[in-house]
Amino acid sequence: MDKKPLAGKRILITRARDQSAEFATRLRDLGADVIEFPTIEIVAPLCWHEMDRAIDQLRSYDWVIFTSVNGVKFFWQRLSEKVTGPCLPPSLRVCAIGPATANQLKKNGIKVDYTPKEYVAEAVLEGFGKMAVKGNRILLARAKVARDLLPKGLEKMGAEVDVVEAYRTVKPRGGAKRLKKVLTDTRIDVITFTSSSTVNHFAGLLNKEDPRKLLKGVAIACIGPITARTVKDWGMDVQIQPKEYTTPALSQAIIDFFSSPSPFPKGKRVGTRGRK
Repeated sequence: MDKKPLAGKRILITRARDQSAEFATRLRDLGADVIEFPTIEIVAPLCWHEMDRAIDQLRSYDWVIFTSVNGVKFFWQRLSEKVTGPCLPPSLRVCAIGPATANQLKKNGIKVDYTPKEYVAEAVLEGFGKMAVKGNRILLARAKVARDLLPKGLEKMGAEVDVVEAYRTVKPRGGAKRLKKVLTDTRIDVITFTSSSTVNHFAGLLNKEDPRKLLKGVAIACIGPITARTVKDWGMDVQIQPKEYTTPALSQAIIDFFSSPSPFPKGKRVGTRGRK
């Protein structure tokens, strides 16, 4: 196997800058020319009131669910500011969606009690459905904007769910002009999306521009089904999606895509039909 299977390929990463380093390094090690263009920035909530109230009541919860590394980092940051020698009550069980989220918790000395096999809300609900969570109090620390599937599903099981904003995703300033310039002046082979927010903000930055022209011949790579669904909601096609929703798996999926005899079969070019 070629030691540099992505040599000559230019890949655009839209992930937040403080989270893209590992992914970018892996792609560069595979030979890719990587352009880091974050379409989102991860920032703290405008108000910590809900988070502070939840932290003050931690002992009253049976479970805390973290859906991302960001949720863990901002939750722990706030906990550290309020409590000397921060730790979680021993009676509080912890659920992490995805290995990266679980690893971040372990770095903070937190034992993870449950990680679903698939890193989506549906899999969490399936797992909790096998547990006796009726009457449990569950804390869900996540982004300000997220799907309601998880809290509503847990409530249907009889749990009491408190959803608290741990962080926000915002558009970088001045990104629209820079993004158009990158897409028009640079040959891009692949654009990667690692969350629905990266997709929505990317489309928002394009504004009135026609993605069919800007993304002609560019493969779209999505980390998982929820992100891919968001891409399709914007009318675009997804060429690359790994079975495991991690950046290492996404890197391998990109390799597999370009290893195929015809990565862009006739009629399968990236296109858009307008947002549904």
